[in-house]
Amino acid sequence: MSVEIKLNDRFARVELIQQNNNLLKIKVDDTIYDIDLMHTDDGTFSIIENNRSHDIELVPLDHPKKYLGYTLYKTFEVEVIDAETRYLLDRVGGQLDSDEKNIIAPMPGKIVRILVAEGEEVTKGQTVIILAAMKMESEYKATVDGIVSKISVAEGDTVEGNQILIEIE
Repeated sequence: MSVEIKLNDRFARVELIQQNNNLLKIKVDDTIYDIDLMHTDDGTFSIIENNRSHDIELVPLDHPKKYLGYTLYKTFEVEVIDAETRYLLDRVGGQLDSDEKNIIAPMPGKIVRILVAEGEEVTKGQTVIILAAMKMESEYKATVDGIVSKISVAEGDTVEGNQILIEIE
């Protein structure tokens, strides 16, 4: 599995080569690292690589897969660009932010779970539906505060790309 990670203005291709519990062998661009990675209860990541310890805190931003990263001395923006995000970026010309109220399937897939009901109040950032596509499950969140006015699909349904799944007023 590989993803692209954007740190501030730098892009790096990160590939998981091997995992045994918290011991990972990863490839970053063309360099292979053996690391010990622990996700702590307080939301930080403890990474040991080549007998050096690094603690990193990732704070989620309003946009899925975007974070602010903090180390002892640095702050940086982090964006995870996986297959789903790359697909979305390619379809919308590089811009994912939207004022769109409706939840729309970005690609063909299968509805795994619907977490809201018609008439229910939702808040911006609340997960409302889970879609399986490209061998992974993705959570889709309300982009605005509002009321669910219509759910056009049911759990288990197969959907097409650009199909409206949930409408929010």
